[in-house]
Amino acid sequence: MADAAVGAVLGEAFSQLFAKVEDGVNKTRMFESILKRLRSRLGPLVPLVEQIRRLNREVGHPEEEIKSLIEQMKKGTKLVSKCSKIGWWNYCKKFKYASKLCELEEEIVRFFQFDLQASSVRNGLETLARVNTIGENMNLVVRNGGVSCAVPRPPEFVVGLDVHVKQLKMLLLKEEVSLLVLTAPGGCGKTTLVKMLCKDKEIKGIFKENIFFVTVSETPNLKVIVGKLFQHKGYQVPEFQTDEDAINQLEQLLLNQIKGSKLLILDDVWSGSEFLPEKFKFHMPNYKILMTSRDAFPRFRFTYKLQPLNDKDAMTLFRHSASLQDGSSLIRDKDIKKILKVCGGFPLALEVIGRSLCGKSAEVWHSWAKKWSSSILNSDKGLLECLQKSLDFLDDKVIKKCFLDLGLFPEDQRIPVAALIDMWAELYELDEDGIDAVANLHELTSRNLANLVVARKDTSDHLRKYYSEDFVLQHDLLRELSVHQSNQEPIEQTKRLIINISGNNPPKWWAEQKRQPISAHLMSISTDEIFSSSWWNIEPSEVEVLVLNFQTKNYTLPEFVEKMDKLKVLIVTNYGFFHAELRNFELLESLPYLKKIRLEKVSIPSLCKDPIQLRSLKKISLFMCNIGQAFRNCTIQVSDALPNLMEINMDYCNDLVELPVGLCDIVCLKKLSITNCHKLSALPEEIGKLENLEVLRLKSCTDLPELPESIRRLRNLSILDISDCLSIRKLPKHIGELHNLKELHVEGCLRLRSQLPESILDLDQLMLATCDEERAKLWEPVKDFLTNLQVEVVGKDINLNWLPVQDF
Repeated sequence: MADAAVGAVLGEAFSQLFAKVEDGVNKTRMFESILKRLRSRLGPLVPLVEQIRRLNREVGHPEEEIKSLIEQMKKGTKLVSKCSKIGWWNYCKKFKYASKLCELEEEIVRFFQFDLQASSVRNGLETLARVNTIGENMNLVVRNGGVSCAVPRPPEFVVGLDVHVKQLKMLLLKEEVSLLVLTAPGGCGKTTLVKMLCKDKEIKGIFKENIFFVTVSETPNLKVIVGKLFQHKGYQVPEFQTDEDAINQLEQLLLNQIKGSKLLILDDVWSGSEFLPEKFKFHMPNYKILMTSRDAFPRFRFTYKLQPLNDKDAMTLFRHSASLQDGSSLIRDKDIKKILKVCGGFPLALEVIGRSLCGKSAEVWHSWAKKWSSSILNSDKGLLECLQKSLDFLDDKVIKKCFLDLGLFPEDQRIPVAALIDMWAELYELDEDGIDAVANLHELTSRNLANLVVARKDTSDHLRKYYSEDFVLQHDLLRELSVHQSNQEPIEQTKRLIINISGNNPPKWWAEQKRQPISAHLMSISTDEIFSSSWWNIEPSEVEVLVLNFQTKNYTLPEFVEKMDKLKVLIVTNYGFFHAELRNFELLESLPYLKKIRLEKVSIPSLCKDPIQLRSLKKISLFMCNIGQAFRNCTIQVSDALPNLMEINMDYCNDLVELPVGLCDIVCLKKLSITNCHKLSALPEEIGKLENLEVLRLKSCTDLPELPESIRRLRNLSILDISDCLSIRKLPKHIGELHNLKELHVEGCLRLRSQLPESILDLDQLMLATCDEERAKLWEPVKDFLTNLQVEVVGKDINLNWLPVQDF
C-alpha cells in the first residue's frame, strides 16, 4: 500500500472501531466499564489519526507497523461485536474476552502514546534498555570503591558553618589560589563544610558540572581515583600501566575533553599522603584543588583552619541531637552544660553523645554529668575517649558487638548489609532473613554511630527483607573507635583481629610470631595494590568470620586459611578498579564448617575442575564477579561439589549469559537470586528440577526473553520476581501449576502486553501481584476470580540513594 492508502485504511478502521465501542457501551453491560475506558482512550486519538502520514514520515516507521495496527483495530471491531453476544452467566468467556479487550486497549494506547509521539518509537524499548544499562553503569560507579565523584549531600541539619562557607569561598576563588588546604581535627566538620560550599550558588555557577569529589583515606590508590574520575564523566577507563600513566591521561582528559572551570576536592588526606595533591596539580586555567586534612601541611601556601563550634551553635546542635525542647525538658541546664563542655564544640561528639542521651531520664543525665566533670577534647585521643563513652549507653551487648564489627571493613567504603547479615546470623544467632540485623543497624543509626542507607523501598514484606542493595556508611573516626576498642587486648587474646598491611610489610607482631595460636573469632586483613600476596604464617584456628579486602589484580588466598577449622563465613572484596583473579580457592575444601561465601569483583576459577567439594556450604553470594569459568570444564557434578547449597545470589555478574545447567542439579536449593545480570539470555529447561526452590528472583535481567515452561514443576515456589525484565513478552502458559505461589512481581516488564494465561486463575494461593500502571490492566479480569489477590501498582522507584550520601 502507498502512504496515502495506509492513512485512509487506518482512518476507516479506527472509525469503525470507535463506532462499535460507542454502541457497545450502550448495549453491553457485562463489559460496560472496560468499554467506557476504551472509549475514553479512543476519543482524544481522533485528530492524531488524521496526521498519520506526516508522523509516519517524520518518525520513519516501516509500513508493517501501521498495517499491524490496522489489523488490530479490525480484530477489535469484531471482538466488541462478539462481547455483545455473551450471556451474563458465562464467566469463562467473560474472563477470556475481558482479557482480550484489555489487551486491545493496551496495544492501541501503546501505539499512539509511544510510536507516534516519540522521535524514534521503533527503538523505544531498546532505548529504555539502554537507559537501564546507563543506570547500571551509574550504580557500578557508585559501588566501585564505595563512592562516586559526585559531591555528597550535606546533612539536613547544619549549624555554625554559614560564615565559614563565605570565608572559604572567598579564599578559594582568589586568582592566586590553585591549591587550598582545609584543616581541622577529626570530627570538626571539614567534609560537611565542603558539601555546603559545593551547594553555594556562586560555586555551582562557576564550576557547574565539573566539581569532582574524591575520598582519599589512609591508603590511597591513585589509579583507582583516576579511574573514578574517568568513569564519572562517562569515559571508558583505560587500564593504566603506572601511576604516572594514570596522571598523564587524566591531565589530557581535563585539558582536552572537559571544558570550563574545574574543582577537584580531595577529602580526608592523611599525613604521609601530601604528595597526592601535587600529583593532581596541573597547569591549566580555571582549575583548582581543595583538600581536607587533619594536618595543616605547612608546605602548602594557602590554608583555612576550621574551628570547633562556638557555645551557642554547639548548644543548638546538641539540643537537636538529644531532642531537647527549650523550656519543656526536665534535664537540668547545669547538667547539659557540663556534658556540652565535654564535647568541646566538635559536631561529631555533639551528635553522638546527644543521640546516646536522647530519651534518658534526668537521673541518668545527672549521673553522667558528674562523671564528665571537665572537657577532655584536647587531642584526637581525647575525642576517641569522648566517643567511647557513648558506647556505655548501648545496653544491648549484641548491638555493641555489631558496632565493633563495622571496623572489619576498610575506611570510607560502603559496607554491604547482606555481608553483615551473613556474619551476624552465625555469630549472634540472629535470623537469616536479616530483620534482627537491620534492626540493630537502625539502632546504631539512631545513635549516629553508623548510617544505614536503604537503596530502594519495596512493597511486599518479602522484598523488604531483601537487603542486597542496602549498605552502611561510617565516619572514619567512629571506625577508628571500633578498631581502637578491638585492639585493647593483646593480639593473642583479642576476639576481633583487624590487620592493615601496607606494601609487603606485615605488622611487627606478625613478623615476630612463633606459631602462637590466635584466639580471635573475627579476622579482617586489608592489603593495598602493592601487596604481592606473599603471606606469613599464622595460627588462626578459632576464626569463625574472615574478611579479606584487597586492591591487586591477582589475589591469592592465604595458606593459613586451610587451618581455620571453625570458619563459617568468608567475605572477599576487591576494592581495585578492575576484576581480580582469585587463586588458592581449593584451600576452602578443607574447612568443615564453612557455610557462607561472599565474593565481590573477582574472577572465579572453576569450582568443579580439580575438583573442589564444599560440603558444608549453604549460601554463596557473587557480586560484580566474572563467573563464566566457575562451572565449566567440570570433572564432577556441580551437585557433588556443592551438595548442601541452599541459596545462590548473583548480582551484576555481567558475563553470565546462560545459567549453568549443573546448578539445576542442586535439588536442595531454596533461593535463587539473579539480579542486574544484563546479559543473561536464557534459563535452562532443567530449572524445573529444582523441586525445593521457594524463591526465584530475576530482577533487571534485561535480556532475558522468557521463562522456560519447565518452571511449572517448581511446586514449592512461593515468590517469583521478574520485575524490570524488559524483554519478557509473556508469562509461561502453565504458570497456574505453581500452586504455592504467593507473590508475583512484574513491574517494569515493558514488553509484557499480552493477556495473562488462563491458568493464572489456578493460583489460588496468590496473595500479592505487583506491577506498573500499564501492566495493571492485565490483572483486571483476574481479580474477580482470585478473591484473596491484592494487586499493587508500583510507581517507578526514582530513588537517589545510589548517589553518594551524607555520612554524618
